[in-house]
Amino acid sequence: MVSTPDVNQEISALRVEIDQHNYRYYVQDQPSIPDAEYDRLMQRLIGLENEHPELITSDSPTQRVGATPLSAFTSVEHRVPMLSLDNAFDDEDLVSFNRRIQDRLKNADELEFACEPKLDGIAVSLLYRDGILVQGATRGDGFNGEDITQNVRTIPSVPLRLNGKGFPRELEVRGEVYMTRASFEKLNQQAREKELKVFVNPRNAAAGTLRQLDAKITASRRLEMCAYSVGLVDGVDENFPWPQKHSDVLESLQAWGFKKNPDTRVAANIQECIDYYHHIGEKRQSLSYDIDGVVFKINSLALQLQLGFVSRAPRWAIACKFPAQEEMTLLRDVEFQVGRTGAVTPVARLEPVFVGGVTVSNATLHNRDEIARLGIKIGDTVIIRRAGDVIPQIVAVVEDRRPDDARDILFPAQCPVCGSPVETAPGEAVARCDGGLICGAQRKEAIKHFASRKALDIEGLGDKLVEQLVDQGSVNAVADLYSLTREQLAALDRMGEKSAVNLLQALDKSKSTTLAKFIYALGIREIGEATARNLANYFGNLAALAAATAEDLKQVPDVGPVGAHFVADFFSQEKNTSAITALQAAGIHWPDIEVKPLESLPLANTTWVLTGTLEHFSRDDAKAHLLTLGAKVAGSVSAKTDYVVAGPGAGSKLQKAESLGLKVMDEQGLLDVLKEHGIAL
Repeated sequence: MVSTPDVNQEISALRVEIDQHNYRYYVQDQPSIPDAEYDRLMQRLIGLENEHPELITSDSPTQRVGATPLSAFTSVEHRVPMLSLDNAFDDEDLVSFNRRIQDRLKNADELEFACEPKLDGIAVSLLYRDGILVQGATRGDGFNGEDITQNVRTIPSVPLRLNGKGFPRELEVRGEVYMTRASFEKLNQQAREKELKVFVNPRNAAAGTLRQLDAKITASRRLEMCAYSVGLVDGVDENFPWPQKHSDVLESLQAWGFKKNPDTRVAANIQECIDYYHHIGEKRQSLSYDIDGVVFKINSLALQLQLGFVSRAPRWAIACKFPAQEEMTLLRDVEFQVGRTGAVTPVARLEPVFVGGVTVSNATLHNRDEIARLGIKIGDTVIIRRAGDVIPQIVAVVEDRRPDDARDILFPAQCPVCGSPVETAPGEAVARCDGGLICGAQRKEAIKHFASRKALDIEGLGDKLVEQLVDQGSVNAVADLYSLTREQLAALDRMGEKSAVNLLQALDKSKSTTLAKFIYALGIREIGEATARNLANYFGNLAALAAATAEDLKQVPDVGPVGAHFVADFFSQEKNTSAITALQAAGIHWPDIEVKPLESLPLANTTWVLTGTLEHFSRDDAKAHLLTLGAKVAGSVSAKTDYVVAGPGAGSKLQKAESLGLKVMDEQGLLDVLKEHGIAL
């Protein structure tokens, strides 16, 4: 098909516009248009290029992913070597580094430094000719790397064509490719779901992703790149003199389309470098990506040239490392702890090891599946990872150090606290004690939940008070709350006569409740406020609910197989029914509900979809009210949908509803429907 000037012009304009949107989104983190509009522009460009393949160029935003996987990586020689950096580990090392530079320069004046967080990723080299990306390479040994052009092209923060003007005819940009913690967790979660091997840390994941022979795999995993320097620079535009400072080079790179770390700073002297090092160290865990130190570079390019290099490192730069976050140690034993939800968690007892700035002797093993994935045994040498205040984790086993007497890790069949059975629900990895209200490990949290606002709403019974009551033995079960005396309460820390009287009044007031609130207060797993309300409306009284089978329970709107299992299991256990009997004996009561057949409810046989933000109540509350009136609430729009409630921010669901000609109402419309059927908010 012969192209026309108009088509040429539209394709060029689309490429420029899409590149600008990519720059704002991936580099500046300031999206300029909705995703749907971006998709429309991209689809238009793809359509035009498909119609006119002779107009496709390598720098088009449609050409980021190559079609044919490689059979192997080829070698690339770095025309300017990618040297490593010497390391510093504390303030004294930085002072010595500064002194060495001053001695070599024979100048005692204070030196200006460029300061950058040291990303824990993979160093890469990107070569541009006339502003077009022509080659991407790994660092390798500093002199030779691997050609990863197809893979770096898939990284959205790597420009295929440089922005603006003033860049040299030939420019090599160096940077760090990394994976954010969120992308790393998502990638590992997907691997677990497919029962594949997971990555040890984000750097390991980035390295594995960058070396895929099939660029489609690289594209499917979110990598990012920050530029930190340049290598080869040839053919500088005489109208745009090359910067004289490293910090200005980074500014130019950002203007040409590269991501620059937002925490990059210029320090006026070595003391400011030290202050910056400690500031970034404190900020480290709040970052969305891993760093392992800070890089300091003399800011003046003329001084860099004067200082030169020694061996394989420049004299004018240094990496000040943070304490190691990974170390090896011995797994001595495994104990099992019971958490507030009954989760039975294996805890590794380790040979103490200094990692991440502290001595670690314990680490979580999460669950049975994690133990199986690691293939870990008692007696193994393991790699421990700690990031700031995050609980230390075992990330790998050093299998070639496994002793002959290594032992398998066996999960307990009974709760180590109360002796109740330990069960693992279908589809879950977490084993749980089913002791519920009688388990000492769960007691405090059960009482806090029972007293919470959406449950029995016992005003004045805060978390600290619950802790005191349980610790001193005044409350061993929820029903014991209603046997407390004024003298007991007044004797507690920060409790006087008036506070004691107020709490007793609140306890007495809480005895009159509703069936829905009482069901929610029991803390049955997977049964939230909305589901508790549906159970109450469906069965009408507690006896009918307690007698229901799992099959009966699955007939209740919004109750699936998992929730049905937990409800039936809860009421089948004598210890739970005894706890309920004790609560009723203490005076807790509620009116029964008149049960109406589902088909008689006003919104029976209608399907609703909620989308966008609601202001007067949450979408979960709105869903609960609709279910009470007999409606079905779906998660997606289809031709079978009767009504769509769209709040601010509604997106594709609203668009689909409009395209199907469905009835759409705003939040006020929903409120009017609820009010019409007796639910006033």
